[in-house]
Amino acid sequence: MSSRPDSLRDLVVVIAGASSGFGRGAAEKLAAEGAQVVLAARRKNVLDEIVLEIGTNGGHAIAVEADVSDPAQVERIAEAAVSSFGRVDVWVNNVGVGAIGYFWDIPIKDHARLIDVNLKGLVYGAHVAIRQFRSQGYGTLVNVGSIDSEVPLALQNTYAATKAGVLSLSRSLNEELRLAGEDGIAVGTIMPWAVDTPWWTHAANYTGRAPRMTAMDDPQLVVDAILKACLDPKEEMPVGIKAKASNLSHHMMPDFTERLSANIAKKESDKGSPSPENTGAIHEPMEDGLGIGGGIRERMKREDDAR
Repeated sequence: MSSRPDSLRDLVVVIAGASSGFGRGAAEKLAAEGAQVVLAARRKNVLDEIVLEIGTNGGHAIAVEADVSDPAQVERIAEAAVSSFGRVDVWVNNVGVGAIGYFWDIPIKDHARLIDVNLKGLVYGAHVAIRQFRSQGYGTLVNVGSIDSEVPLALQNTYAATKAGVLSLSRSLNEELRLAGEDGIAVGTIMPWAVDTPWWTHAANYTGRAPRMTAMDDPQLVVDAILKACLDPKEEMPVGIKAKASNLSHHMMPDFTERLSANIAKKESDKGSPSPENTGAIHEPMEDGLGIGGGIRERMKREDDAR
């Protein structure tokens, strides 16, 4: 095969960050469509359960335990994919941990961890994927960024910086692939608004309040965008009306958009119920937050009703 398959059912897809959130959602939906899926994350026990569920429903998937901050472990994801399915058609770099709070209140080890996972981990995945694609003559790399890739957000400082790096890398890669004549390889960047997933539970938090954000999107919106990108990747893919509006606003009025976004983030944060400082799941995985949805909107409603 020398060109990308044109249907989901024919794809071999690697998803890094597949144990919860829209990574898990995309894995399950791709498998339901007939794709062969390689699930990678730190929580191997959770991945094994997802693989069993996919197999029970007639799908095909394997699980690879991996911390993407280790390049050797990222290499093993690709090796397992090629060994099991013979190739990789799509690599989804769905990696992202967060730390919420004022920059100076977040310990430096947490800032460093975000860079190790969100930026270096994504670079490792992109490097492995592009080299595999060049050996095949085709492939699609889907990098999951954020609207923070375009609009830097207060209280998500280093997270936003790493997501800006995601979009910058995607842009550079597309230009280099063009220069090298690799027209069978494409790189797309998913840019969601705040989404109701376990990310908020897993994020380190130094605000003193349970994390929240206004008008969260449903994770299915992003799951659908990931599936679309598997067949039709775009360099920038803001997901949903709020992300598209924020992206456009920042291009037209950057300072105003950044100030407005910061004010919204602070106002929402102050509404959260009291919560002790914690490192979430950024250094070690946690048992909480196994699903696609995070239950954040329900908790926010309870907080608002109690005001």
